Amino acid sequence: MSENPENHPENAGRPESTGAAGNAGRPEAGRPGPEKRVPPEALPPEVPAEDVRTPQVPVAPVAAGAPASAGPSGRRRLASALWPPRVTRAQLVVALLLFVLGLGLAIQVSSTSENSALRGARQEDLVRILDELDDRTQRLEDEKTRLEKQRTELESSSDQAEEARKQTQEKERQLGILAGSVAAEGPGITLTVGDPTGAVESDMLLDAIQELRAAGAEAIQVNGVRVVADSYFTGSGDEMRIDGTKVAAPYVFKVIGKPEDLEPALNIPGGVVQTLEKEQATATVERSAKIVVDALRPAKRPDYAQSSSQ
Repeated sequence: MSENPENHPENAGRPESTGAAGNAGRPEAGRPGPEKRVPPEALPPEVPAEDVRTPQVPVAPVAAGAPASAGPSGRRRLASALWPPRVTRAQLVVALLLFVLGLGLAIQVSSTSENSALRGARQEDLVRILDELDDRTQRLEDEKTRLEKQRTELESSSDQAEEARKQTQEKERQLGILAGSVAAEGPGITLTVGDPTGAVESDMLLDAIQELRAAGAEAIQVNGVRVVADSYFTGSGDEMRIDGTKVAAPYVFKVIGKPEDLEPALNIPGGVVQTLEKEQATATVERSAKIVVDALRPAKRPDYAQSSSQ
């Protein structure tokens, strides 16, 4: 009679085995295996609850109706970075330097644009302007030579009193022409200004007088009125007046001087003729070998000015 292996004392405490010998000692499928226990010595020591610290993370305020997990938007972060502005002293200095530089450039551009009329002038016009400047210089040199000659004659003359009297009479005649108390004649030009639309202003006629004087005009007469140093122009159109005397278009300027200097002075780019033509007026210049200026002005005695010579 054979013994049951399960009741054999050597097999006590062994797990039951089923199947082939290769599966001996393996737990049956679907059934939990034996529980593994960790010895108490291997467990880590307990950490007291008061020693556990949670890192504090700042939480941005959440707008009403927004989810609690939503952070600040990109626009809000950009706005907070740009405003309020943080300006340093170095930035202020750079801004000031840039402002000064821009102001200098603006002034330079403004001064350059003022000469645009001459920049756009033709070569022959520029040559004519240079010739006019040379003629003015020559006139001043001639006047200097004449005065030096008079001084030499006074110093070398045997009858200095008679020579002084002659020079005084000549000077009186010249001053009389300039003052308008003496008639004059000589070469010059005739400037005729037509004003069919009544657009010519008094300042335009005054500009013409100034240009003629700068070109060497020695005697000027406009519509029978002698123009001198203290003459003035007022009104416009039918109310144009010279020294209080009413004048009407066409305005005829009789000018004594060097024609080669007077005519180019009126025809320069941006000059008198072009200005009048822009206002729908007409301006014609004619040279003449003999111009007569016979309008006279009474000699006016000054009220306060006196000669300083003894």
